[in-house]
Amino acid sequence: MTSSKFKPNDDIFDFVIKKANGLKGLVDRSLEIIPNQCIQPKEHRLYKSQIDNQESIPIIDLSNFDDLNVEKSIQEAASKWGCFQIINHGIPIEVLEDLKDAGHKFFELPPEEKFKYCKDNYSAGESVLMFWSAIGEKNEKVLEWRDSIKHGCNPQNDSNLWPPQTRNQVLEYQKWAKPLAKKLLEILLKGLNVNVIDESLEPLLMGTMSININYYPPCPNPSITMGARRHCDGSCITLLFQDGTGGLYVRGTEGDKWIHVNPIKGALAVNIGDLLQIMSNDRYKSIEHCVAVDLSRARVSVPLFVNASIDSVIGPFPQMLKDGEKPVYKHILHSDYWDNFYRKRPSGNASLDFAKI
Repeated sequence: MTSSKFKPNDDIFDFVIKKANGLKGLVDRSLEIIPNQCIQPKEHRLYKSQIDNQESIPIIDLSNFDDLNVEKSIQEAASKWGCFQIINHGIPIEVLEDLKDAGHKFFELPPEEKFKYCKDNYSAGESVLMFWSAIGEKNEKVLEWRDSIKHGCNPQNDSNLWPPQTRNQVLEYQKWAKPLAKKLLEILLKGLNVNVIDESLEPLLMGTMSININYYPPCPNPSITMGARRHCDGSCITLLFQDGTGGLYVRGTEGDKWIHVNPIKGALAVNIGDLLQIMSNDRYKSIEHCVAVDLSRARVSVPLFVNASIDSVIGPFPQMLKDGEKPVYKHILHSDYWDNFYRKRPSGNASLDFAKI
């Protein structure tokens, strides 16, 4: 089907995307030279000089979820960092390990098996979708070093369409993770004087969910590629399970410094997304983050994106403005925000500019 070697100017988009070989397919063919279409511009790379090894994000023990000190720690971490790790969160380690193994099994399938889960266009309503991220202008797009599959976890989505390699594992994880996400949101909202997620708020905070499995193949030259460029999530919150490979970095509180989110067995990383920063009128911080890749090891990560329903109106909570505080953001349709986010793929936290007054 293809030659065993690839040259930098070959049509990688056809091989990776249209034929569903993925980035893994490049690596499996003894790739030695990074294709031009995978080389990130220098301003989008992560350099060792930018990494702050002295700092670390908070690690919060949820053994006593209702302890006021735990609630305060979550709220403070969301305000200062926009990201924290949680341990003793109640999801069995076996559920997480099975999820990781499912990711490896799916992405190790032959291309013809994975091809059936590909679509030409990304759609929020898809039940399942294998996709890749190519950022830039039409003739200058650069692939991130990552293969991904999305599982839509909403009533209109049919889990029977999911791959058999991932279906049961994702459903089991969803069963445990959804109530955990709701509890975390309740605590975060309590810090904003919004004391209950009632029927009117649930669509705004948890109206749609998706679980992606990301596969980052080993890379012959990690210094010139990125698994994910620096970006903020367009969610309310994101819960991320990562394996022990490492590679997730978040922006520090000062300057252009980046902090490694060290993998902890059984832990989940939680990050605030744009939607909650907007609703909190900047009380909570949508954290900028990126992913570096490894020379010799594949990495699997599983983000659960907790989003508003697509027809929701997003804006600062009234409780944020009742004492005369001026709104930083206007009220906008989530569908408009979504369209802008995925059409422009803004770098860093520029996605928030779309909603600013």
